[in-house]
Amino acid sequence: MAKKSEKKILITGGTGFLGAHLVRQFLDAGVKNLRVMASSVPEWMTDAGVEPFAGSVTRREDVANATKNCEAIYHLAGKVSFAYDGAAQMNRIHVEGTRLLCDAAKENKVKNFILASSSGTSAITDDGTIVDETYPQPVEILSKWAYYASKYYQEKTALRAFQDKGERLVILNPSLLLGSGDDRLSSTKIVLDFMAKKLPITPTGGVNFVDARDAATAFLNALDKGRHGERYLLGAVNWSVQEFFGRLERLSGVSAPVFSVPKSVAVFGSNLISNLYKTFDKPAPFEASEVEMGEYFWYFDSSKAEEELDFTTRDPQETLQDTIKYLRENFLGDGVFV
Repeated sequence: MAKKSEKKILITGGTGFLGAHLVRQFLDAGVKNLRVMASSVPEWMTDAGVEPFAGSVTRREDVANATKNCEAIYHLAGKVSFAYDGAAQMNRIHVEGTRLLCDAAKENKVKNFILASSSGTSAITDDGTIVDETYPQPVEILSKWAYYASKYYQEKTALRAFQDKGERLVILNPSLLLGSGDDRLSSTKIVLDFMAKKLPITPTGGVNFVDARDAATAFLNALDKGRHGERYLLGAVNWSVQEFFGRLERLSGVSAPVFSVPKSVAVFGSNLISNLYKTFDKPAPFEASEVEMGEYFWYFDSSKAEEELDFTTRDPQETLQDTIKYLRENFLGDGVFV
């Protein structure tokens, strides 16, 4: 009788910024039963024994086949865009794709589903309140931006799907992911724009960020430690944008924007500039929505993840330094804009 094959851990989006760090950490831990679903899987993964699965979460047949013989699914596939015209694609990937994946997981009796969402579905205020997972989700604010709205409805889709006894859904909500390895600039573009001097002002809000490597460790731990139906916020620091830019200035040698203006002026002005560029069919130097987001506060407390997932973070200065180094080496060239 043939030996029954070991059940797989499927990682959608395993070639992205967070996903690649998660794959590396699984491999470092000696895990051999990984299957990565992406349009293409890099050679270093296949050489390490990762099973590649070419496909998309938006195709029913792909997810039906990818979820066969799996003990767990890490759903990390997604698209990050703060352009106003990216809503339809993000809804298709985050909401419809998640529904298809959940349906396939249930059909194939996958018992563990770990979803990568965003702290932006929980932690946005206009007054700097430090929130946690018990805070009411700020739907009125997050619905301003298509990305966070699509992640909010992605969570709702997964929560509706996994209600049967014996199934486990764990939702992890990292903040802005920084560090090395973001070759698609899905998360570190704000730092690149700072270093390229594209940002016109210093917004008056506040940010939270986390090293992608530390977030990946929390994701790995969630397979054994995460509780069904729970959400876990993952972040390292709560800093004003002024402090964030000040740290970047000291580490990179690039001067931060000198001016700050009232929120209403910042939002109006950024939209005006963006529309002018669109009128002449030219790409704007920055997204108006990113300026608007900088006027809010994204502060939260990660105590729940620290207690239940053994979530820890490295010195944020190390994360910023690694981000700057990676962007200079891969996108800017050392010494540019200093």
